[in-house]
Amino acid sequence: GLIFYDTKVTVMNRVLNATVQRTADHAAPEITLDPLEIVGGEIRSSENSYFCQAARQLSCVPSSQLCVKLASGGDPTYAFNIRFTGEEVHGTSGSFRHFLWQVCKELQSSSLSLLLLCPSSAVNKNKGKYILTPSPITYAEEQLLHFFGQLLGIAIRADVPLPLDLLPSFWKTLVGEPLDPDGDLQEADILTYNYIKKFENINDETELEALCAEIASQHLATESPDCPNKPCCKFTYLTMTGEEVELCPRGRHIPVGWENKDVYAAAIRSLRLRELQSPECMTAVRAGLGSIIPLQLLTTLTPLEMELRTCGLPYINLEFLKAHTMYQVGLMETDQHIEFFWSALEMFTQEELCKFIKFACNQERIPFTCPCKDGGPDTAHVPPYPMKIAPPDGAAGT
Repeated sequence: GLIFYDTKVTVMNRVLNATVQRTADHAAPEITLDPLEIVGGEIRSSENSYFCQAARQLSCVPSSQLCVKLASGGDPTYAFNIRFTGEEVHGTSGSFRHFLWQVCKELQSSSLSLLLLCPSSAVNKNKGKYILTPSPITYAEEQLLHFFGQLLGIAIRADVPLPLDLLPSFWKTLVGEPLDPDGDLQEADILTYNYIKKFENINDETELEALCAEIASQHLATESPDCPNKPCCKFTYLTMTGEEVELCPRGRHIPVGWENKDVYAAAIRSLRLRELQSPECMTAVRAGLGSIIPLQLLTTLTPLEMELRTCGLPYINLEFLKAHTMYQVGLMETDQHIEFFWSALEMFTQEELCKFIKFACNQERIPFTCPCKDGGPDTAHVPPYPMKIAPPDGAAGT
């Protein structure tokens, strides 16, 4: 917390450039993607997604081949090149950035099951935020999570922010920071948080009975074995993926009573926190990330800084964009059509601005730190910096 973010990024960039393993005399690995597999935006099966097509083809490429120097210049070096079947694309930048954008869309859709919408988003809190799906993983899923980790590292080296919306608890676990049992639970699953609080704040047995009756009406409880008409809860709870599990051995047969209600609440809390940390999944992600960037770098970053370095800011700052725009020969900032251009952009919603950036340079977000402000040479830039506005090609017309 004592080091400025820009300083950390400078150190990080130096380390990344010092740990390059693929030199200029090695050709970049190339993968071929078939856009027809995801025609119409509907992915019929997850194997056809760009994510899985790429994971399959890159599984036999040594990770050292993906450790390239930080992207710079007009058509920078990226971890791998992408060829789209049946399409002719100039340069490697556009197709690579389009691939990263498409993969993030797939990860945050129902076609891949690696990420899960956080339960809170069902009640409009943290809407659209994802966590790692907390469930035992198969060997194939472990490989995909490993590739997901590699993509995070590849995006950092490429300086292309990924349009991923993940809960802070994901970034905390990634950089190895402990979760806050209250705050993080509330962020991820406010319903469970409120449920636990009800049990913790009960003052007497009649309140407990009333609460059990209320839960019984929502089909979560069964009748007490001692008094057949008295509803009671058992030591079971639903996981985030909707499966009923026992909170302790023989939990299905243990009713919740006045003596053990706090144990019950604590057991639910630890179930949720374990699911949020999802150690099996996170180990695979960190292993993938560690094959592209040295994991020691994460020790200096806070969870928010790691998110900024990997995903940038989810909104576009127009003033920042204006400050990093170049006008080519014969154009000036005061030209009428340039003024029209900026005032048109000012009317855009954030969603439309993201689409504009996507149209201009094939990515939705802009990096959070920019080499321009240090007066670095033009070659150090990667799109979208600086944004260049050129005069029309032909002389005809106004």
